[in-house]
Amino acid sequence: MVRGIRGAITIENNTETDISIATEELVRELIVKNNIDPNTVAQVLFTVTDDITAAFPAKVLRQFAGWSYVPVVCAGEISVPNSLPLCIRILMTVNTDVEQDQIAHVYLREATKLRPDLTLTNE
Repeated sequence: MVRGIRGAITIENNTETDISIATEELVRELIVKNNIDPNTVAQVLFTVTDDITAAFPAKVLRQFAGWSYVPVVCAGEISVPNSLPLCIRILMTVNTDVEQDQIAHVYLREATKLRPDLTLTNE
């Protein structure tokens, strides 16, 4: 069965270093909490708010062992007034037998504001 695993994290500054550190933290948490094997991942979609322009989060995922053949794309988030700034979001499409309510979605730093309901259940 195919499931989507969501997550998000914010950065302090629009720098390649901040983007890389935050993306690595987010991806590592998703992999560990969901026991993800890259061979079960169909695709990964990253979106970023329009104030993030210094680097591609997808580049960070390629540094994880075994992830070089997983299709990954970056896109821009819709620019909604008063939305959370400097935010990186991720959606992994994964083949798994895990039930929907057992998926561990990961929201870190200021991104916990996006889905407090999921943040509290997955800590």
